[in-house]
Amino acid sequence: MAAHVFDGLKVVDAASVIAAPAAAMMLADFGADVVKIERPGRGDMLRSLSPVQPPHERGNGWFWQMDARNKRSLTLDLKTERGMEVLRRLVATCDVFITNQPYDSREAMKLTYEDLKPLNPQMIYASLTAYGEHGAERNRKSFDQLAYWARSGLMDLMRERGTKPTQGLPGMGDHPTGVALYAGIVTALLRREQTGEGGMVHTSLLANGLWSVSGIAGAVVAGGDMENYRTSHVQSAMMRVYEASDGRWLQLNMVRNEELLARLFTAMDAAHILADERFATPLDMWQNRDALGDAVAEIIATRTSDEWLAAFGSLEVPVNRVAVVEETATDEQVLANAMSVRPEDDETQLPRVLTHPVKATSVPPVAAKRAPRLGEHSREILVELGYDTQAIQGMAEDGVI
Repeated sequence: MAAHVFDGLKVVDAASVIAAPAAAMMLADFGADVVKIERPGRGDMLRSLSPVQPPHERGNGWFWQMDARNKRSLTLDLKTERGMEVLRRLVATCDVFITNQPYDSREAMKLTYEDLKPLNPQMIYASLTAYGEHGAERNRKSFDQLAYWARSGLMDLMRERGTKPTQGLPGMGDHPTGVALYAGIVTALLRREQTGEGGMVHTSLLANGLWSVSGIAGAVVAGGDMENYRTSHVQSAMMRVYEASDGRWLQLNMVRNEELLARLFTAMDAAHILADERFATPLDMWQNRDALGDAVAEIIATRTSDEWLAAFGSLEVPVNRVAVVEETATDEQVLANAMSVRPEDDETQLPRVLTHPVKATSVPPVAAKRAPRLGEHSREILVELGYDTQAIQGMAEDGVI
């Protein structure tokens, strides 16, 4: 019996930067042999975007270690015929081929599903695009901050009223999109197990951005009046965030019924709020929500967030503190649930790396191993494909690998 669920699965990662390669990393985490195709001399752009802090070597920073772990690197110049011949050999023997190249590039290089399917009809071809497989924007290039964050409407909605849209964070849309692509691949692999048939799976940054904003966008496509939402939707007092005396913020938005409100005000020692005729009923609280929020803010500002969490916790009021990212490394809940893990080898030179959110108790992951150096496994992989020493040396001398 295989030690890992995807032992023996051969994956070609012919993608770059984050979203599609993250899906490949997830397959590698569950045992797949992932061959990462990179440009000779330059490598994946993520290497140059990956921050480096001593003593880490350039090109192997923490971002690269997070998204390229457990892979093998093959440098290959796909603008040469010999480079394409190597890629075709890989395709002929792989189970999964992953790409996020723009469609005009795929078509020029004959790397579309229709081009590669005859080489390996049982292969799963996984396509990631910015804006979808069809339509006028099919060939547009984009990062997640544009396609996932801006184009979907998230960037417009995730801001305080009257303020400008806020830029997204690096990889914020890429990583959840990578999970979606992984899910498509696994679904197609199950179908192949049932029928023996390969196929194509695809997703896009835009589709995943829309899925993230579906709590609002779903109303729009259902015929809802967004203009009415924009002009009349004002948050209740419980949807505001409140600053404690230590500068930390508290979120109360699960306090949504009369019983929890009573407990909240009891914990705050705020009987005067309940006695105020402006807040006598839930309807009154809604109609006077600004005044109610201001009253709550004044009280919350008198004590530290730790003190408030203890007070609310004693009465089982579901209030939480807004975390700051600096706490992630030592967050006990993160550590207890293996949301970050220790790399297996010392060469990684990192104490921990964040991992993806897919967990299955019956499917143990591979221990996190160092992400590959550029072209580290080129000769090894070419030997596996049947190339002899002379041919490999010739490709190296000519810059094909």
